[in-house]
This record gives sequence, C-alpha cells and structure tokens, in this order.
Amino acid sequence: MATRHQARMAVVSLLYAYDLGNQSIADFSDEILEEKKIRNKQRDFALDLFKGVTEHLSKVDEAIEKHLKDWDFDRLGSIERATLRLGAYEIMFGELDSAVIINEAIEVMKAFGSEQSPKFINGVLDAIARDK
Repeated sequence: MATRHQARMAVVSLLYAYDLGNQSIADFSDEILEEKKIRNKQRDFALDLFKGVTEHLSKVDEAIEKHLKDWDFDRLGSIERATLRLGAYEIMFGELDSAVIINEAIEVMKAFGSEQSPKFINGVLDAIARDK
C-alpha cells in the first residue's frame, strides 16, 4: 500500500505536468495514480490535494509570491513551483501541522530538486506558515 509521502510525490508530478501546460492532466489522474500504485485512501488523498491546489491556485500562488525574496515567481523551476504549491495549499487549507507539511516538501525536493531546493522550499513554506 502506498504511503502519504508517495501520494504527495505523485501529486507533485501531476502539478508539474499541469504547470507545463497540460491542464487536461486531471482527466488522466486516476490512471497515473494507478500506474504509481496509489490506491484506495491514498488515491483519494492525492486526488483531493491535486483538486484543492488547482481550485485554489490563485490564492496559493499569491501566498508563495508574497514570500519570494529577491526571486521572481516565473523564474521558479516547475518542480519547485509544484512542490511549493502543494505545501502552501496544505498549510493554508489543510489540518496537518505546518512542520509536518514542510518536512514532506523538503523530502520531495530531495528526490526531485537541486541541492539548494530543499533549503529554498523550507524558507518559503515556513514564511507562509507564520502568516497562517
């Protein structure tokens, strides 16, 4: 059975594709999650996260942009933007403790991002959590 961490990794992948202009990725999200063996409760969890981020995208992006110091939102890498969007959404609209969400985002970036990405993600999401 997949873990919530694996579900979040899948959501970041979906958001990455979405950010690259594939807005119809939502139509294939079930198949993509099935390929990654994300099923049952974790599938529902992943779909809820993906749907939540895309439905609240403007608010999530606004919160991220507010906390980018000397950095332009459009210059963010797509994987960093996807991870920030997921983390910001969970901090803003979820029920988990912010520290757990930030730690999950850092772990995602260790798998997908550059060496500097986890520190960057931590700083931005921590600032968003302090605003909450």
